[in-house]
Amino acid sequence: MIVTVIRVRLLHSLRFLLVVSLLALPWWTASRCLGQDKSPQTEEEKQARQDLNEGVQAFKNGQYQEAERYFAHAKQLYPKLLNARLYLATTYASQYIPGAPSEENIRMGHAATEEFRGVLSLDPQNISAIDGLGSLLFQMAGSPFDPDLFQESKSYHQKHIYLRPDDPEPCYWTGVIDWTLAFRANGLLRTKFNLSVKGRQLSDDAPLPPDLRDEYVREYGATIDDGINSLNHAILIKPDYDDAMAYLNLLYRRKADTVASETERAQLIKMADDLTDKVKDIKQKRAELPN
Repeated sequence: MIVTVIRVRLLHSLRFLLVVSLLALPWWTASRCLGQDKSPQTEEEKQARQDLNEGVQAFKNGQYQEAERYFAHAKQLYPKLLNARLYLATTYASQYIPGAPSEENIRMGHAATEEFRGVLSLDPQNISAIDGLGSLLFQMAGSPFDPDLFQESKSYHQKHIYLRPDDPEPCYWTGVIDWTLAFRANGLLRTKFNLSVKGRQLSDDAPLPPDLRDEYVREYGATIDDGINSLNHAILIKPDYDDAMAYLNLLYRRKADTVASETERAQLIKMADDLTDKVKDIKQKRAELPN
């Protein structure tokens, strides 16, 4: 149940990560933050900024096709206007539906990633573009499942960590990606075992047989440890980060599948259970707070 709830919140926060960050500021303020505070010098620049303003209003009203036209024209007139490029990328990303197989949806996803990459080609440390790529690639990696895209998404969250080490969110996303990869691999190993051995079924919570455990450690031991470290760091920065605790709980259970000692396995399961209780307590206290 806890995984289902988190996944719903996960997709919601990914989908609106960059939208919220951009709409939090008027476009002219955001432009100054991007180092574009000089007054327009040419008619093309003036028109580009006007198109940007019109596009923002259309975007806020959910008129994505109209917004796309304005932002694309602003980019054409003034290619160095990064905010126009960011909004164009966000307009594409806002129309992308994870897992939808249509050619138009796939085009939207690729168009968004290309626009974000275009921003980074001009401003390699642009946090909005870094976060946008990390978010979008995560969504694109889920269906069909693509571990390489998950790793690429992770690399952008790690870039954010490098630039802003005190931000807990990219540490959280790194842990989520590591859990996603380790969890799927664990399930595939169990399915392979159940299909190959007659008369014996391996339940989801049973220890892996030694040969499968060794294979799991070789392939995903480092991934699990990296995810645990990332989530612990997120919680260190933000002590009441209940979503990070929930995924740390899940990663401790995957860590339990990498150890041979029954005692160590039991300790890891207890650590996971304790985190589940802590998440419940945090949510209960939060619900009791006045609005």
